[in-house]
Amino acid sequence: MDLIANTFTEFALWGAGAGLATLVGGWLYQLKRRQEQSARLRDADRILDEARREADSMLREARLAANEETLQLRERREKSDAARREELLGWERRLAERETVISRQLDGLMLEEQKLRDQSAELQRRSEGIENQKREAVELVAERRRELERIAQYSIEEAKAFVIRRAEEEASREAAAIAHRLLEEARHGAEQRARQIISLAIQRYAGEHTFESTTATVALTGDDIKGRIIGREGRNIRAFEAATGVTVLIDDTPNAVVLSGFDPVRRQIAREAMERLIQDGRIHPTRIEEVVAKVSAEMEENINRSGEDAVMRAGIPPMHPEIVKHLGRLRYRHSFSQNILDHSVEVAHLCGLMAAELGVDVQLAKRAGLLHDIGKAINHEVEGSHALIGADLVKRFGECESVVNGVASHHEEVPFAGPFGILVSAADAISAARPGARSETMTTYLKRVESLERIAVSYKGVEKAYAVQAGRELRVMVRPEDVNDEDACALSRNIARQIESELQYPGQIRVIVVRETRSVDMAK
Repeated sequence: MDLIANTFTEFALWGAGAGLATLVGGWLYQLKRRQEQSARLRDADRILDEARREADSMLREARLAANEETLQLRERREKSDAARREELLGWERRLAERETVISRQLDGLMLEEQKLRDQSAELQRRSEGIENQKREAVELVAERRRELERIAQYSIEEAKAFVIRRAEEEASREAAAIAHRLLEEARHGAEQRARQIISLAIQRYAGEHTFESTTATVALTGDDIKGRIIGREGRNIRAFEAATGVTVLIDDTPNAVVLSGFDPVRRQIAREAMERLIQDGRIHPTRIEEVVAKVSAEMEENINRSGEDAVMRAGIPPMHPEIVKHLGRLRYRHSFSQNILDHSVEVAHLCGLMAAELGVDVQLAKRAGLLHDIGKAINHEVEGSHALIGADLVKRFGECESVVNGVASHHEEVPFAGPFGILVSAADAISAARPGARSETMTTYLKRVESLERIAVSYKGVEKAYAVQAGRELRVMVRPEDVNDEDACALSRNIARQIESELQYPGQIRVIVVRETRSVDMAK
């Protein structure tokens, strides 16, 4: 029991101690909280006081800034008002000055107006006096005119016509004299230079003369071969004509058969095939077709070889194969008995020589000269002149514009775009007009001579006209009393222009007007 009581007492003491400790702890905690609250309250009071002090400071600063800005605005306003007042004062001074100037100008204008009124009155008086003088002058002129008409026995219209006619005659003579002088000056320089260039080109090149036959003649070994050529009921000759496209003419001419065709290449193929058939002796339709086919293939090779040879002879770089092929076809074409391929090579050399003298591109000049007649190698189904057709062909195969224009313009069907067309035209005329280059029938020659003389005698004042030197020179005799020296110059020029417009001729025709006065008397 004592132990229990002791234990209970210990527990009671422990409980009392624990309660006391709890009470002390609670009191301490409350005390601490009160201290912390007191500290927070002090801090809050301190912060509040600081905030109040800061707010008061900011308010004072704001008031000071506002007062300062107000002062600045007031100063600026005062300055602006002062400047505006100065400006207004300046405007007032300038307006006053302008009013003064305007007043002075008005006074001057009034004086000028008065002077002008006085001058106008003076001019009016003078004008009336001039009108009176005009009337008197008109009356005097009319009186003098009537007196002159009475003395000269001419009316005014007749006198005017006479004066105008004399003035026209004088002007015509002066114009003819000036034209003659200008032509002589131009001819003195240009003709001498042109003659030098062309003569050098002609002297430095000489080509062979060639001739053309419109038909091909094949020689026969005997008259018996004609029957074999004709064949039974004409089947061989029909097969030959169908294969070659030419006409076979067998007449009474001994030991000869004539081949006639539009295309010279076909005619050449037919002649070669006929010669081989005659040599072989086997003449029948099948053999004819075989030989013609073989000759046609060889002809294509010959055409290409001729074109390449022409390019090589002209001394220019290789050309497009199609251009070379068309050049080769010119070997079998002729113009007035002149072989066109040889003519083209000759023109190429002449163009090169003249181009070297003039200092232009020699190779381009040669190309244009060699290709100038290539249009003649194209089939006749293509419409147009050979110059334009040839220009289109060479342009299609890559030739430059200078060469194309040289080909197209060598007959002046298109304007010259450079020197090459002029060179080709000159070289073409030289090659075609040199002696022996082309044949001409007697009928054509006589007709041209008659036309030259007819044109010359159709002009007023011409007494006689003679075409000499194979029609290359026209000498015109005029009556000296009807044609003076100036008129003679104009007459030669007019006759030359009419010949150019009406006639076709190779080369040039010189027109010479001869005016002379002969005094004849008899000694008895």
